[in-house]
Amino acid sequence: MTYDEALAFIHSVSWKGSRPGLSRIKKLCEMLGDPQDKLKFIHVTGTNGKGSTCAMTESILRHAGFRTGLFTSPYVRRFNERITICGEPVSDSALARVTAKVKPFAEEMEDKPTEFELITAIAFQLFVEEKCDIVVLEVGMGGRLDSTNVVASPLVSVITGVSLDHTAYLGDTIEKIAFEKAGIIKPGCPALYCGTDVPADKDEGLSGPAYTVVSGKARELSSPLYTCDYNRLKVISANLDGSVFNYKTLDHLVIPLLGLYQPSNAVKALETVRVLGESGISIPEKAIRDGLSSVRWPARFEKLYSSPLVLYDGGHNPEGIDAAVKTIKAYFPERRVNILTGVMADKDYRLMASELSPYVDKVFTVKPDNPRSLSAEELAELYSSLGHEAKPYADINEAFADAVKVSAATGTPLICLGTLYMYSTLMDAKELLDRTQGIKR
Repeated sequence: MTYDEALAFIHSVSWKGSRPGLSRIKKLCEMLGDPQDKLKFIHVTGTNGKGSTCAMTESILRHAGFRTGLFTSPYVRRFNERITICGEPVSDSALARVTAKVKPFAEEMEDKPTEFELITAIAFQLFVEEKCDIVVLEVGMGGRLDSTNVVASPLVSVITGVSLDHTAYLGDTIEKIAFEKAGIIKPGCPALYCGTDVPADKDEGLSGPAYTVVSGKARELSSPLYTCDYNRLKVISANLDGSVFNYKTLDHLVIPLLGLYQPSNAVKALETVRVLGESGISIPEKAIRDGLSSVRWPARFEKLYSSPLVLYDGGHNPEGIDAAVKTIKAYFPERRVNILTGVMADKDYRLMASELSPYVDKVFTVKPDNPRSLSAEELAELYSSLGHEAKPYADINEAFADAVKVSAATGTPLICLGTLYMYSTLMDAKELLDRTQGIKR
């Protein structure tokens, strides 16, 4: 099997659709010899921040000398990004080899696996064959019925936080969504809850709805539950070069990732490492510092150009947009920004637009390459109704070139945001613009 044949098989129509449940992934893993049982996992779920938290945790572990695996979704440019070994995307040949091994078992199943279940099984097999010491495993959606939840005894189950998203699948209240995410907690295994609704006094304080559900599940399963103490996070500086911060006894930690929310995500990674230490897996301070300072995670306030300043952020739900708005206000306190945006029609894009509106000047809209996308025309009409000069584009190359040109002429920062599904085509547009203009920014 070639690499292209492997991708064609993975993306074939046979596996399409989201069908919650663990019966198919359990069967497929059983046929493969249960590779997940031969690995050690840090299992991570949450509405926002789980990708960055996973990336920082993996980087710390790698700098501590562990052979790491990292499983995340979605990929932003190339499929191989979903499965990395020691910080590098899995090779084309390894992906093809393991896909060929999984293929006959998947085809043999009467109840065929979904695409994500197939990818999960392939990842497990790859991590075993690559002899990974620890795998940082990101949940696809929810937790309880997500295909990654065949992991029986994780080193730690991490819940980065809970807010409303994927309500059609996970429920329309915080409590319902928290119940789904708490489903990754396993009997007797440590759990880390990173939400902000933890009471100051856990014995007497009035708990937030998500913490109430998660802590109840942890008690039911006799799982030690840890939390983050954001009161002990002190951000020293946060600018377009990254952030410097203190947390508990660790001073002057540096992360290159932009966005005001990234120090909080770093706290989640630091607490994950602390829980590992409680279990006997000690991580040196140097590995923590080196891991954080060298972490890379694209499409989260990633700087594409310096002049004009162009940033990309994958914020795509109300909480993500709120974080983006706070970052825009902090980075550009006395000016408005232009935005190039595309969104999924099943997201609360009206709320997103209203949140962004006070800080936005001109708007360039596109339709991301996804069947769930809202049309560029509808999105432009929405921003026009909010008083903005908004122009829809059928071609993202033209949209990006125009947005950069207009922003450069006025010295206005350009923020590209709305969905991770826009990143790959936008980066292609950037490369085309660089080639046609012969400019290296």
